Amino acid sequence: MTDITKGAIVPPRSFLSQDAVQLFYRLLAALLICAVLAVLSDSFLSLGNILNVLRQASLTFFIASGLTLVVLTAGLDLSVGANVALSACIAGTIIHKTGSPALGILTGLACGGIVGLLNGIMVTALRIPSFIATYGMLWVLNGLTYWYMAGETLHGFPAGFRQIGSGYLFGLPIPVYLLLVFLGIGTLFAQRTIWGQEIYAIGANPVAARLSGIPVARRLLLVYAVSGTMAGLASIIFLSRLNSAEADIGESLTLPAIAAVLIGGTSLFGGVGTVFGTFIGALILTLVLNGMNLLSVSANWQPLVTGIIVILAVWLDMKTRRRAQ
Repeated sequence: MTDITKGAIVPPRSFLSQDAVQLFYRLLAALLICAVLAVLSDSFLSLGNILNVLRQASLTFFIASGLTLVVLTAGLDLSVGANVALSACIAGTIIHKTGSPALGILTGLACGGIVGLLNGIMVTALRIPSFIATYGMLWVLNGLTYWYMAGETLHGFPAGFRQIGSGYLFGLPIPVYLLLVFLGIGTLFAQRTIWGQEIYAIGANPVAARLSGIPVARRLLLVYAVSGTMAGLASIIFLSRLNSAEADIGESLTLPAIAAVLIGGTSLFGGVGTVFGTFIGALILTLVLNGMNLLSVSANWQPLVTGIIVILAVWLDMKTRRRAQ
């Protein structure tokens, strides 16, 4: 954890710590899954499948990366999927009405950020537990989205806009480049900035963080706003990937994002975890689901398998950390 002494935070959180050990285990697990799938399926190592895995992992990561910061403060944002849906529908409408993808992108990001900020206000100013606040927001957003769309579906966006989610650059899907950019930004922010260290400190001990002079409320507003904005970014990627928007676009996105965060080693109790770990979690989850598809396993089993993986990941993480104490 980050040490707090007389209002100072020292030193920056070391990446080569217990977190590095946990990341090594998760990377090893991902490699093992790859090895098993390569043996069981001839299609797994095909270039098309590998690129598909990277694209799908990136889509999960965009939502899960912002969510990671919230969980690091011992909070939770259950509204990210509904946020994606509303932001995508509003952004799609703006693009259709104005013909400007740039304005639509800015609208989607702003919508997501505003929703995140509202979550932060409920948690900080109204002192509503994050689980309840964001669960309530989930239903509010669902209601607004279904009312706004009125059963309609938006489709047919400009070709240039569609390249964001489905295009390629030098043989790699464009979402993979975006993943690398935001993975780097998120890792540097959490590990190497004062604000990042304060987020870890709040998750470890919010009372001590407040007494040491950390503006806890402002930092909580920040992480919920970032989580919402990343949901807004994900809405743009999904919108351009699917080339359509409808009210239920985000219903299946929240639980995989939470699963990626937990599989990646971020503790629900706060103060422990990394953004890079969340990327590994998203990759592991995507590999497992991809393998089930390649092996023709019924989609009905996927939620069950996902649940088992999450439970095992959290149990093994808690057991390992207890042993290290």
